Amino acid sequence: MPKYMLIMRNTDDSLATMMKIPFEEMLETMGRFNDELIRAGVLVAAEGLEDPAQGVVVDYSGETPVVTDGPYGETKELFGGFYLLDVASKEEAVEWARRMPALPGSKCEVRRVPGIDEFPQDNEFIAREREWRERTGQL
Repeated sequence: MPKYMLIMRNTDDSLATMMKIPFEEMLETMGRFNDELIRAGVLVAAEGLEDPAQGVVVDYSGETPVVTDGPYGETKELFGGFYLLDVASKEEAVEWARRMPALPGSKCEVRRVPGIDEFPQDNEFIAREREWRERTGQL
């Protein structure tokens, strides 16, 4: 089955709203959704991300990459976390995204994750990656 990533995108406003929600309430709400995904057998991975102010941005627009603390410029839509689902179709991934508990103003981007079998198998780097995936139980 194909894999799809549900990418959670927050705005400054939706992040501010989220910070007002008691942590235990947020855990319970997301936990119920996670349980649904697990019971359906489609969850591969799910992670949220730390506050963007704790991260760094590496900007490649010049000759030398520039590292800046925290988000910079306009932060209209920040990547807040993801789900990786193993589902039968894009439509099924979209249906799960529609059911995700999200705050008003948030968005969820749904994108297919190409599998290693879709790349040229005679490429030495693909062969090395396949061997690594087999060795680590990822295939």
